[in-house]
Amino acid sequence: MRAQWWLRDLLVLAVVGLAAGCSNGNGNGGGEEAAPAASAPAQERGGQDELGPYELVENWPQPLPDKDDGVKHDGWTWGSNGAIWAETPDRIWIAQRGELPLPPGAKPWTPYGMLMPSRGNATGNGDGLSATCEPVPKRGWERRWHHTLFVVDRDGTIVQEWPHLDKMFAQDRCGRGPHKIKMSPYDAEKHVWIIDDQQHVIWKFTYDGKLVMTLGTLGKRGRDAGNLFDRPTDIDWLPDGTFFISDGYGGTRVAKFDRDGKFLMDWGGPPKDPNNPGPNEFNTVHSIAISKDRRLFVVDRTHRRFQIFDENGKFLDMFSTGRYSSPYYHFISTDQNLWVADGGTSRILKYDLNGNYLDGWGGRGGQPGLFNGPHQISTDQDGNLYVAEVFNGRLQKFRPKPNADRARVAGQEARFTAGTN
Repeated sequence: MRAQWWLRDLLVLAVVGLAAGCSNGNGNGGGEEAAPAASAPAQERGGQDELGPYELVENWPQPLPDKDDGVKHDGWTWGSNGAIWAETPDRIWIAQRGELPLPPGAKPWTPYGMLMPSRGNATGNGDGLSATCEPVPKRGWERRWHHTLFVVDRDGTIVQEWPHLDKMFAQDRCGRGPHKIKMSPYDAEKHVWIIDDQQHVIWKFTYDGKLVMTLGTLGKRGRDAGNLFDRPTDIDWLPDGTFFISDGYGGTRVAKFDRDGKFLMDWGGPPKDPNNPGPNEFNTVHSIAISKDRRLFVVDRTHRRFQIFDENGKFLDMFSTGRYSSPYYHFISTDQNLWVADGGTSRILKYDLNGNYLDGWGGRGGQPGLFNGPHQISTDQDGNLYVAEVFNGRLQKFRPKPNADRARVAGQEARFTAGTN
């Protein structure tokens, strides 16, 4: 029995070998050329996932040019950059907090976050003033109001600017410049909205720069419908033009307006117990975005969390963004994911709309590709990601790597297109 068992197996092996030998010599008995074996994807040696699915676009944007106004840029650099919005790959709107002087010997256009020795950070505040206009020790250098708002193309070259805004941002001595810049995805006329937190106003401009609406009172703090704001921070819209303002550092509320700017309602307030803040309680209402099902996702930056409401202020849910987090800005992509610029961890984060963490990358530093104060992010139709940094005093552009996992690339922002209603 034993001999028969091994003899049987030997015969089977012989038959298999004979079949292989009857091929035409290329390993394929059917006479066709064999398909090459699939090779394993090349693996990168060393390194780490520093930029996630992106690569940095070097030398973007281009240095600001000298113009006919006689103002020269020798010895000056980028200011604190709080606001960026990509209309198209060739129209990226930038609203910065003036320009900053370079110390003697510094390389031209060095961002403040890369100066050695350090000058601290690229604060937008006036010299000797705090963010709330209180006296503080002087640092010994002052910004200038120049190139506050401009538009660049894909190469980072200026294609448009609004020099008349320089005077507007400088009206109040305590103002530090724009906080956010946006366009409604439901507005065929493409009005440009600018939030100025330290002058306590929200400005609405035509596409070519004419002021058509002001909410709030210049230089006056308070919480009074649409008449007074206390350091407002952000805006978002419903399809019918109804809009919501996050207000803000001091207002601790969300304010709702109709499409014409008529105040409708507000909700929220400071926490009764700062160590245990509850629903509808805020410290810093810093960012707002609306999902397709009309839920409002509101960042409470200092409490490190999102609160979610319906369009009439009914609390629905909330979730934390982490122990060391400080969410500065977020948008909801057209595929309904939540993308966050986190100033506490200096990372770009992705959540689903249930608050589940999905991905993140980035790190703190002044070197290119790192962040300090990522204050607003935006994506264009080609998938490029733009980051405005308040503390580094810098703007950065990232393009998706050729073989990037598309689930990791920040999704598209909603923009007006023909047929949108």
